[in-house]
Amino acid sequence: MLKVKKEKVQTVKLQRNNKIIERPIADYQANKANYAFRGFKVVEDLIKEKDDTILEFEPKVKNDKAKKTRSRSKKKIKEDI
Repeated sequence: MLKVKKEKVQTVKLQRNNKIIERPIADYQANKANYAFRGFKVVEDLIKEKDDTILEFEPKVKNDKAKKTRSRSKKKIKEDI
């Protein structure tokens, strides 16, 4: 069984016209000038923390049976018509 652990990431929502994007707070702090130049402004002053959850995945079971299909040849198709 495979376990994936998500880390807590603080995010901030930015808005320009009708478009809202969500970026990590560290990325926003480092590139404030670029976001302001492109017209993005902070939607909320609250910083949102994502949940720390563990997702469990089970491997898929493969079938041993192979599909058996027969296609009709072109001659048989022409004869039927």
